[in-house]
Amino acid sequence: MSTLAAARAWLAQDPDPETRAELAVLIAAAEEDAAAHAELDDRFGTRLAFGTAGLRGELGAGPNRMNRVLVAQAAAGLAASLLADQGPDAPPTVVVGYDGRRNSRMFAEDSAEIFAGAGLRAVLLPRLLPTPVLAFAVRHLGADAGVMVTASHNPPNDNGYKVYLGGGDAGSQIVPPADARIAERIQQVADAGDVGALPRSSAYEIADESVIEAYAAATAAVAPAPAGAAGLTWVYTAMHGVGAEAFGKVLDAAGYPAPVPVAAQIAPDGAFPTVAFPNPEEPGAMDLAFETARAVGAELVIAHDPDADRLAVAVPDAGVDGGWRRLTGNQVGLLLGWRAAQAAAGRAEASLACSLVSSPGLQTVAEHFGLAFHSTLTGFKWISRAPGMVYGFEEALGYLVNPETVRDKDGISAAVAMLGMVCEARGRGVSAAGLLDEFAAAFGHFASDQISVRVDDVAQIGRMMAALRSAPPAAVGSVAVSRIDDLLSAGGALPSGDVLRLWLADGSRVIVRPSGTEPKLKLYLDVRGSSADDAASRVRSLAEGARALLEEVT
Repeated sequence: MSTLAAARAWLAQDPDPETRAELAVLIAAAEEDAAAHAELDDRFGTRLAFGTAGLRGELGAGPNRMNRVLVAQAAAGLAASLLADQGPDAPPTVVVGYDGRRNSRMFAEDSAEIFAGAGLRAVLLPRLLPTPVLAFAVRHLGADAGVMVTASHNPPNDNGYKVYLGGGDAGSQIVPPADARIAERIQQVADAGDVGALPRSSAYEIADESVIEAYAAATAAVAPAPAGAAGLTWVYTAMHGVGAEAFGKVLDAAGYPAPVPVAAQIAPDGAFPTVAFPNPEEPGAMDLAFETARAVGAELVIAHDPDADRLAVAVPDAGVDGGWRRLTGNQVGLLLGWRAAQAAAGRAEASLACSLVSSPGLQTVAEHFGLAFHSTLTGFKWISRAPGMVYGFEEALGYLVNPETVRDKDGISAAVAMLGMVCEARGRGVSAAGLLDEFAAAFGHFASDQISVRVDDVAQIGRMMAALRSAPPAAVGSVAVSRIDDLLSAGGALPSGDVLRLWLADGSRVIVRPSGTEPKLKLYLDVRGSSADDAASRVRSLAEGARALLEEVT
């Protein structure tokens, strides 16, 4: 089928007046305009692939964009897959949640109608809520699957569709081969060619408020406020996302003093008007939080990303511009790992887990307390499945501190755990930054850095990885490479993935991999030094060498 024919067929089944109008203009222009035809080729030359991360992409008409047709196909395909697994005599239950992004509620309601129309029990969360609440609801309601409509911290014009499985998967995100089975069913729906013919029903349920209350109670129990919480002045930003309401309920239940909110960012707004990217890791994203913290004399800043599954923490630091420093994901992850290890010490089969690109310091913590340790592929779909896992993290601000209730990263429970640590230390006269010094004294000085290259053409990432494989570097900067693990072909106990892990002669480590959610190639750098200054010097030198290596293959 030609591009124009495919576009016209899509137009005929599109229920959304906005994307229909957009596509009609493109089709009319493509007859004579090469740029419009190229745009159609991009939208219809392929489709957003359904995988372990579900779907994620830019909003717009066509199979290579997020829209109501694609979501309807995904919902119908997931319903067919669940029915094939369980049969019509035991209708599966699916719970659906959504955040505050553009079209999130519409996509969620479409999904609930299609699930109900297919004969499933469909339960829609009562309003826009954080991703961790949906992950919790899958287990709390005994659901067979869950869908969260979110693109997390992606740019404003993106949206996505995450899938969780209940039962034996315990509310974790999907992994192979489940993703392939669902993708096959989605393709069958797409091939049929008319989502308007899919049965729909408005007979879906709206989840009771008790689901949110149960999440708040379970999360507050992670770290009830210690005596040191009294009088704490701290700042919170929801980054224009949906975290504030649920987080507020948890704070009330746990007994922490209310934060000073970043007023301009506290209400949900899918346009994210005060930030270039709604990701606490991005430069400038926390500037308003720091401004607020300076104004009120805060001791701590807590930030969530828009769907509140990630956590950022910042502390006062007179040595940096602006007087505030965001802790890295590894720093927060190691502190929370220390907390978890102390609580789990002596428990048979208990383990700590992190993604293979996260700090090797967690393994040091696990060994110190006699716990098992697991290094997994990136993503909580893998971390959450580590045997005996009592705590897991990844350096991209994701932390799983409460696996008995949420089997995914949860920025809210992680924030409560961090508040508990900070307030306990505060009661001993130790600052939040002082916790890092205590960690280093106990386990050593670890330092990390990350270098990312954003590309316009995703194919360039594959070429860069191929160049590194065909001509492996003998050194990174002045330090020789002693071993390279290619996880694409490693086998054995190593996880399999498109990852290169370089071990250097001085014990440092460089990991190279494509981003799973953005058009980026990422390099992760980790060192261990004899002091904080030594570790910082080592990681700066390693970063210089890594940038030079990237220039060679770009």
